[in-house]
Amino acid sequence: MVGNINKALVLGATGGIGGEVARQLRDAGWQVRALKRGGTTAQEEHDGMTWLRGDAMNRNDVTAAAAGCSVIVHAVNPPGYRRWNELVLPMLDNTVAAALDHGATIVLPGTVYNYGPDAFAQLQEDSPQEPVTRKGAIRVELERRLQVASTQGCRVIIVRAGDFFGPKSGNNWFGQGLIKPGQPVTRVSLPGRAGVGHQWSYLPDVARAMVGLLARRDTLEPFARFHLAGHWDADGQQMAKAIQRAVERRTGTTPKLQAFPWWLITLAAPFNPTLRELREMRYLWNEAVRMGNLRLTEVLGHEPHTPLDQAVEATLEGMGCLTTR
Repeated sequence: MVGNINKALVLGATGGIGGEVARQLRDAGWQVRALKRGGTTAQEEHDGMTWLRGDAMNRNDVTAAAAGCSVIVHAVNPPGYRRWNELVLPMLDNTVAAALDHGATIVLPGTVYNYGPDAFAQLQEDSPQEPVTRKGAIRVELERRLQVASTQGCRVIIVRAGDFFGPKSGNNWFGQGLIKPGQPVTRVSLPGRAGVGHQWSYLPDVARAMVGLLARRDTLEPFARFHLAGHWDADGQQMAKAIQRAVERRTGTTPKLQAFPWWLITLAAPFNPTLRELREMRYLWNEAVRMGNLRLTEVLGHEPHTPLDQAVEATLEGMGCLTTR
């Protein structure tokens, strides 16, 4: 049964992309429900949203929370890259079951993990998916299950983007690899090989694209996939230099650029699951990986795009890394 067309359930609303999509749906006039673990009451109202106590690993919780919703945003991931093989697919299965039960559209923030080097450097929505990592194989299976669900009665929209950054972006390479959140920026690390391009996506822009696609969901094919062009860092240093400029404007100091300590990650990886997963993604920094947005612009007419310097300064501000001189 299709519910209120202006009501959405967001899974992962306390995270980076989930939180941004939830806020932008709210600002666009949607009634937003967010599922979160913990809390002292079954339901709370704050930030203009309804927060329901529940767990994405519990099918009954997800199905109950999705009642009356026409959209489920599946933006939930295991924290710190841990336990992907145990948690990612069961959570997705619960979302699919709820969507089929309520006739809802599923929206998934996608990644490039499901592509291998054979598809590089220019990725299309239908490029072959031959991943070379464990997380990539899980992402392929996740999208396969969504495609099956799209033949059984629910619509699916997948929006793939580059590495996220933004004021409230959660775990990502910007905050884990380039700088240190909550601290003044004195150094900026460069994870990629010299001269190798890299694609970044500003979370508010990604969320705006998703909201725009949702407004047109009835005109899309049942299993619709889109790529965002985001911010293309042509030589692997443009993002770092934008960070330098933002810090210079606010503090009068210039952070140093330095190579990312991959050797240290390699040494520590056996003892730290998060670092082990980061090391597995190194191949995405050794080769240029770029996505075109032709399909997106054909539907929306444009891709939401915040200028890089503006986006980087807002990100550093939100991460507590800037102090006024």
